This record gives sequence, structure tokens and C-alpha cells, in this order.
Amino acid sequence: MEIRTRFAPSPTGYMHIGNLRTALYEYLIAKSEGGKFILRIEDTDQGRLVEGATDVIYNTLKMTGLQHDEGPDVGGPYGPYVQSERMGMYMDYAKELVAKGEAYYCFCTKERLDSLKESNEEGVAFAKYDRHCLGLSAEEVEAKLEAGEPFVIRQKMPDAGTTTFDDVVYGAITVENKELDDQILMKADGYPTYNFANVVDDHLMHITHVVRGSEYLSSTPKYSLLYAAFGWDCPVYVHLPAVMRDAQHKLSKRHGDKSFEDLIKEGYLVDAIMNYIALLGWAPSDNTEIFTLAELEGKFHIGGLSKSPSIFDIKKLTWMNGEYMKAMDAETFFTHAEPKLKEALGEDTQMDLKYIASLLQKRLETLNDIAPLVQSFKELPEYGTELYTHKKMKTNDEIALDSLQASVPVLEAITDWTEENIHNTILDLVAAKGVKNGIIMWPIRTALSGEPTSPGGATELALILGKEESMRRIQKGIAMLTK
Repeated sequence: MEIRTRFAPSPTGYMHIGNLRTALYEYLIAKSEGGKFILRIEDTDQGRLVEGATDVIYNTLKMTGLQHDEGPDVGGPYGPYVQSERMGMYMDYAKELVAKGEAYYCFCTKERLDSLKESNEEGVAFAKYDRHCLGLSAEEVEAKLEAGEPFVIRQKMPDAGTTTFDDVVYGAITVENKELDDQILMKADGYPTYNFANVVDDHLMHITHVVRGSEYLSSTPKYSLLYAAFGWDCPVYVHLPAVMRDAQHKLSKRHGDKSFEDLIKEGYLVDAIMNYIALLGWAPSDNTEIFTLAELEGKFHIGGLSKSPSIFDIKKLTWMNGEYMKAMDAETFFTHAEPKLKEALGEDTQMDLKYIASLLQKRLETLNDIAPLVQSFKELPEYGTELYTHKKMKTNDEIALDSLQASVPVLEAITDWTEENIHNTILDLVAAKGVKNGIIMWPIRTALSGEPTSPGGATELALILGKEESMRRIQKGIAMLTK
């Protein structure tokens, strides 16, 4: 049997981390077994649709490499893959259940249903429909339909007994049927409910594994009863525990937690994000932590999923992101760093961006660290003479002034401003004065950067800034120290 999974998001906004993790696990379950990964857009809840959200879904899947085998944009044998384009079939399937006695028409008004909730002693959350319309005769139902009365179609739940389903993560779960409400399958606007459309579409698209959050565990008995009512085989259920901000709170955009788009904007790499998300609820058979997507396809096994909630640790992601950047070859890193460098230094900068990137690569945790590290290249910041004093380098204002004044003529004499020539010239000055390297290097580095730390030393900064700007900054340092 071919494994077929589906990612079925609703286009209602950003891609949150839990949703992306679900997509990743669905992809890996399919690909690790040579199966198919399907994209289906679930847009039946028209009131919650957000303009542009479908594009967010497509762009995220493209960026992350979760390439779907079937979907609205690539087609496939079981389309359409957008629920609103499948509307004709849902009512037909609901009426099939009515004919079987597994569902019934309900004509109750909103006012009557609200009164049921108000009169329920256990509170609104526990209110159940009282099956007022279940006893309507076929003639009464037909008359109401002929009169054009608004209706919904409800699933008729068993009155007694239990329903049991097996979940890959949580094992066998049994519920008392008397606790189940007669859920609505078709709404008064003619649209199917989320629960009903899911079951119909998953069956018609031959979905073998349904992956979703553990918050849907309470709805799963209803899904199982729907499959049984139609005489269809249930898929394999895989319910994932929540991704948490901390031990008590789930991740939530409303509370400032990051979406996938937020993380990208904050300078995290797609590959690092996906690697980290893969480990939020799944453990490999060994202690490996760094995986490419292709390696995950080979390593992933559904038995490695955990039932314990996972805490999204931004510090761990940041560490992993830094490891990804350190491990990149220079060209790959530059493709990621170049846009940030141009943003910080200007599109028309004449500085050697590849050289700057090479200095930064081992120092970064995120790509957004680039801008503050190179800001002094564009403009010398205001700084005080205290930066020239350094215990380890054994420098103070007097020593720094002497070193800078001595460096001016020898640096001015360089005709070919290369890294080698700058470095050798400074070392020759060190030898001539009979001092340690830091006595000369630290004051020059400070004058060139105006910062307590910098991505490079005196030689690297001088090369990046160029001869004219380097000499201007050194002269400014001399002027500060002679006041």
C-alpha cells in the first residue's frame, strides 16, 4: 500500500511553528516510505479567510523544500485540491448518511440552540443538542425543506457503548458514546464543517495517515464513527503533542511567539529552523542533532514520535543556526550574507563584501547579527579615548598616540594597498620600535573601528576601509588623543 499523507491548512494567516511541524512530519512519514505528500487547502470556513494567506502557504512549502506531489498548483488524480471547489459532493455524502439513518436534518433556530446552552446546568461548554429534530417524520422533514426553512445536517451518534480508536503516539483511546454530541456535518450556508469535509476528502484522496495536533483527539471518535457510517476504512491517526513556549503555555502568536516568517525576518536560516522543528517531538535513534532534509527522510521513523509536549527553546535554535552558518562553504554563506551586507552598507558600496563575509562567518548566530557588526565600516561611531586603554595589550592614551603617529608615514608610503602589504608594514613598525604586536595593532584597530570589538583586526579593517578612509580615521584618533 502506498503511504499518502496530506497537509491541509486553512488560509487564515501566518504559518505558526506547530503547523509547520505538522507539515514536516507528514512529509517525512510519506517520503521515508517512498509515499506521496499532498497539499489540500481547506477554505470552507469563509469567515476566517485572510487575503494572501494561501500565498504564505505556497511560499513556505517552497522555501522549506517540502515539495508536494499533488495539490492545487500541481494537480493530481484526486482534485480539486481546494475544498471550496469541491462543494457539490459534500451535500451528496451528507444526504447518503441521512438515507442510511446515520444523520438527520435539523431545523432548530439559533435562538432555540442558545436557550439550550443557557438552560444547561453544567455550562455552555458541556451543552449537547437535545435531538429535538431527530423525531421529525419524513413528511415533516420534506415539508420544511419544501418551505425553504434553513437547516443543518447532524451526525446521529450512538446512544450507548463505546468507541475506540488507535493512535500512533497515544495508543488506544476509548470514549463513552453518550458523551458525544450530534455534531453538525453541513452548515446552514451549505458549506461542510471542518470535521465532515476532512473525512470525505481524506477518503476520496486515499489518505493513509492523518497527522494533526493532540487538541483534535477529542474529535477523533466522531471521525471514526463517520468512517464506520460510510463503511470506509479509517486512516492511521498520528496526533502530535503541543509545542510549548514554557511548561504551562502553548506557543501563541497573540503572546508574541514567533511564526516561521518572523524567524526568517530575524535572520534564522530555513534549514536550521526545519532541523530544529524536526526535533520538537521526534528523536532519532542516535544522538545526532544536525540533519539536512534529505538526511531526515532517511532517518525518520514514525516510532520515534513522543507524546510529551516539546518546549520551543529559542536559545537552542540560535545555537543550531550558528552551527549551520559555521559549517557552510564560503560561497553558500555569502549568498545568505550578501543581502544583509548590502542592506547595512548600501547597494552601491565598493567594499569587498565577500571578504567581509569571510570575517563574519564564524562570529554569527543569526544573519541579523551582520548589521551591527559592520555598521562602523559605513560610518565611524562616536567613541571616547578610553577605548585605547587595554590591559592585555598594555596600551594607554600616551602609548596609543605614539603608535598612531608612528603608523601614519609608513602606512601612507604603501602604494599597493593589499592585506599582505598592510600586515607586513605594521609588523615592520612593531620590529622597528621593539614592542609587542598589540602596542601597535590595538590603537590602529581602535582608530579604524571606534568600537571595543570588531570583526577583524587592524590589517583586515584597513583593507576593508581602503587607504584614504583608513588614514582619515587614524588622523581623527590622533586628534582625539592630543586634546
